[in-house]
Amino acid sequence: MSNPLHALLGTRSQRLAEPLPSRRTRLAWYPVLFVLGALVALCGCFVQALWSPVGLLLALAGNLAVFYGGLRLTGTKLGAGFPILGWLLVLMVLMAPRPEGDFVLASGANSYVYLVGGLATWLVCVLPTRSTFPLGIPRQRD
Repeated sequence: MSNPLHALLGTRSQRLAEPLPSRRTRLAWYPVLFVLGALVALCGCFVQALWSPVGLLLALAGNLAVFYGGLRLTGTKLGAGFPILGWLLVLMVLMAPRPEGDFVLASGANSYVYLVGGLATWLVCVLPTRSTFPLGIPRQRD
């Protein structure tokens, strides 16, 4: 009996054997991943509050998809790092109080689970990479 995750994502040895994309391709993906991380944060803030508790799971699944997708697209930890930067930037803005006293991401159990869960999904995604270098970027002589 085969594992359905292996059919979807491949085995660890298959993922590690994949070649890294070219430097030019990786550099093109990083800004796109930053914007995707920001969009997922913006959408996640509203979805987790609107459709609790299913919305919270949907928002965390969106985080996981963007972080893991960035890792797989680039093969580097920076591929998961750029989305978390966009995600955190948007969340910091949305957590700041407005002069009217309104919050987009107010204090509450769902909001805290979304924040901690989003960071946990990023941490799960950033641990494995195909490269043995600290940032996942091998030195290339172009």
